[in-house]
Amino acid sequence: MVITAVRARPYLLATGVFVAVRLVGFAMLAILADNHDKPVFDLMKSWDGDWYLAIAENGYDNIPARFIDANGHHTTYGPLAFFPLYPWLIRVVAPVTGSNTLAAAMVVSFLAGCVAACGLFRIARMVDPRPKTGYALVALWAGLPMGITLSMAYTEALFTALAAWALIGVIERNWILAGLCCAAAGLVRPTANVLVIVVVVAALITVFRDGKSLWAWVAVVVAPAGLVGWWAYVANRTGSLTGWFDLERDGWNTKFDFGRETLKFVRDVVMSGNSVMETIDILVIFGAIVLAVLTVRSRIPWPLSAYGAGVVFFVVATAGINYARMRFLLPGFPVLIPVARGLANRKPGTAVAAIVAFVLFGAWFSAYSLTGWHFAI
Repeated sequence: MVITAVRARPYLLATGVFVAVRLVGFAMLAILADNHDKPVFDLMKSWDGDWYLAIAENGYDNIPARFIDANGHHTTYGPLAFFPLYPWLIRVVAPVTGSNTLAAAMVVSFLAGCVAACGLFRIARMVDPRPKTGYALVALWAGLPMGITLSMAYTEALFTALAAWALIGVIERNWILAGLCCAAAGLVRPTANVLVIVVVVAALITVFRDGKSLWAWVAVVVAPAGLVGWWAYVANRTGSLTGWFDLERDGWNTKFDFGRETLKFVRDVVMSGNSVMETIDILVIFGAIVLAVLTVRSRIPWPLSAYGAGVVFFVVATAGINYARMRFLLPGFPVLIPVARGLANRKPGTAVAAIVAFVLFGAWFSAYSLTGWHFAI
């Protein structure tokens, strides 16, 4: 009992760090929401959150007509652009919250965030045995600009939790854990394509290096099942092999364009500097690219650097998500590892001051994005 408690204590502290940072973020949102006369809990289901709640309440076939895509259309298959695991979990938890789907969504996100925090802490300990590196990584991730979505009716917390534990499975060669978490992540969001590639490649390397590894083969088969299965389901419903991609392109103006739109967006913002949101957006993009390069060059297990850099590349190379990129970058937590290690090398007072300043800025910007910004995040 004592040994178990001692081993669990660092994970409890990591969870506490996550909770503390998110409480700061929620408090900041409440202050700005009050200043703008906006109900704070209405903000917690903004934009995509409203869609997830509607799917949880009505299923994919009975979405109310008021739900329209980016082009102002309500279509039969439009809701299928949203992956199913998160709304399904909301529906499962809803009876516990008195059928309040927003409360259920926030519970799912909170619990997933706690699981993610434990996963990030464990990954940090694999790279650097000092606990303070793990705590720094959790605080940085939870306090990122747009970190408020980790507490909202959004999928960022759930996906990050599944991705973190899938990567833990890869590094520790627990192929069942890696395969199942990766498959589940594929039912949460399309960013899972990066995770699938990392898990499958790592499993195949193990197979060919060890000669025979049944569980690694199982991971190769299971890991893509969620993502490919959902794409296949949507293809069957729409009658098109590219059904999901068609919905993203036609309804949400989202497609993979190798970064052409991102470059144009950065050029336009640099030339005009129209808003705080756009300026910080491109700074975060630049920062993510630099951190991705540093992560690849650092001495951490290649699955972590490949996944982190892959998430950054996928986000930068996708069109139609200009104001959502900061949110989509949240699951790419491995790029924060070099920063966390650097902070761990500083004097405790310096490291804490830097993290507190970062968290406060992230909390303010998250609140601003929901109260002072008028477009989807």
